[in-house]
Amino acid sequence: MNTSSFIAVRYFRSKKKRNFITVLSIISMVGVAVGTIALVVVMSVFNGLEDLIRSLFASFDAELKVEPTLGKSFVASEEWLQEIEKLEGIEVLTEVIEDNALVEFNGNQLVARLKGVSPNFLDQGRFSKGYFWGDTTLGSDLRPGAILGRGVGFFLSVNLNEANSFLKVYYPKAPRSAGSIDPSQLYTTAVIEPKAFFSIEQQFDDEYVIAPLRFVSTLLNYGEKRTSLEIKVREGYSISEVQKSLKAFLGPDFLVKNADEQHAGLIRTVKLEKLFVFLTLTFILAIASFNIFFSLSMLAIEKRKDIAVLKAMGAPDALIRKIFLKQGSLIALSGAIIGLVLGLLIVLAQEQFGLVSLGISSAVVDAYPVRIVWTDLIWISITVIGITFLASWRPAWLASQVDTVKQL
Repeated sequence: MNTSSFIAVRYFRSKKKRNFITVLSIISMVGVAVGTIALVVVMSVFNGLEDLIRSLFASFDAELKVEPTLGKSFVASEEWLQEIEKLEGIEVLTEVIEDNALVEFNGNQLVARLKGVSPNFLDQGRFSKGYFWGDTTLGSDLRPGAILGRGVGFFLSVNLNEANSFLKVYYPKAPRSAGSIDPSQLYTTAVIEPKAFFSIEQQFDDEYVIAPLRFVSTLLNYGEKRTSLEIKVREGYSISEVQKSLKAFLGPDFLVKNADEQHAGLIRTVKLEKLFVFLTLTFILAIASFNIFFSLSMLAIEKRKDIAVLKAMGAPDALIRKIFLKQGSLIALSGAIIGLVLGLLIVLAQEQFGLVSLGISSAVVDAYPVRIVWTDLIWISITVIGITFLASWRPAWLASQVDTVKQL
């Protein structure tokens, strides 16, 4: 620090500030701290919700999913499937036929999403999250069984303990004759035994009926056609690398989606909500920083004669601006550090003890999920620094424009 800077700091410290300026500075610091706490907590909650969505969908969706680029089905020969299974990094390949169908049980009817899967479906670690009760098999070829979403089961009033109870499944088909009035020409039907319920997320619980692939293929008359392939990646292999190799093998006629891409719209919505909440809280923090502007402006007015003395002693305008910018930075930095520390403590307490509950008795998790992302903390710090600089610049410039002749 040069001599003029040292004299300036000593001179300002030697002057007793008025009480209202001190109080205003404290209020400014508290405002910055509260805004920082809000940013840290809310960003962590959105990160936790994003992780929760991914974990719930991971219990039902595959790590990689192969779908046709055009149309809803494709022919999957046994030889072609075997070639895919030989690709490095693929552990389990599940064939899937999925379409809407009418399901009936004891007079109750519902249009459900019928999902036919090959026997290794449960080998992919499905239903690791959420709830599952009942038989963990899909029956046999002679007596196929279905796993129902909890919402589907409750709507149809299905009782798993009821002996010899079967679901009737109806699927529409094109009539042989356009003028046919025979109802049997309009749909195919089959029966299947309910074996279990699952509960993961309402979207799945209220729609899905999982059944054996052969049962669904016969009902829908699909033959070797499939609507998708679901793939589990072998442990130790990168999902992205296996995805690239699959894309190269399958070519442009197929889409290979990872977990996020299967629900890209929902993940994008959560990230957009997080962005808009961040911008909203930043705007509130900017309003709170007006206290910094007012406190520094009042300080500049009060210290006009002192500033004039410093300028008469040879202090340049840049030094005067620097003093006021440092004063604003000190207020904001103190508030930001307090806010970051308290925000992190609140997030850690929520993570460990679940202080704030979701208030939903049937939820998979009891309390709001949270996760700290260090890049969020960096952006919060940059935001606080930027807002502080903008709030402090005008008072600092006004202070540097004090007329020495008039004040002395």
